[in-house]
Amino acid sequence: MEMKDIKVQISDDSVLVRKKMKDHLASLGIENVVEAVNGNEAVSVYKANKPDIVFMDIVMPEKSGVEALLDILAYDSSAKVVMASSVGTQENLKIAIAAGAYEFLQKPINYDDVTKILEKIAERK
Repeated sequence: MEMKDIKVQISDDSVLVRKKMKDHLASLGIENVVEAVNGNEAVSVYKANKPDIVFMDIVMPEKSGVEALLDILAYDSSAKVVMASSVGTQENLKIAIAAGAYEFLQKPINYDDVTKILEKIAERK
C-alpha cells in the first residue's frame, strides 16, 4: 500500500492539533482523514470508518483516550492506535502501552515520528 492510500483517524479535542495533523498528512498526500473530538466520538468514528491508523489524545472529554482505545480494541483487536499526550507522559505511556497502544507520541508532536509510523503502516498493508 502506498502512503497516500492510508485511511487516518485523528481523535483530539483540540481543533489546532487536528488541523496541524491534517496539514502534515496532506503534505504526505494522505487525504482520507476522519476526525473525532472526544473519546465517545473516537469509538463511533472508528467503527463507521475502520481507518488503518488512529492518532488519539489521551486526555479528552466524555471518555479518555485510554478508555476509547480499550473500546476500539474490544471491537477490532487488530486496530492500530497511536496515543499522544503531554500530561504526565511517563505514567500515561505505561497506561497506554499496557492497554494495547500501537505507539506513543509525546506532545508537542514531532511530525517526523508521525511520518515514520505511517511508513511502517504502509509497508505492512
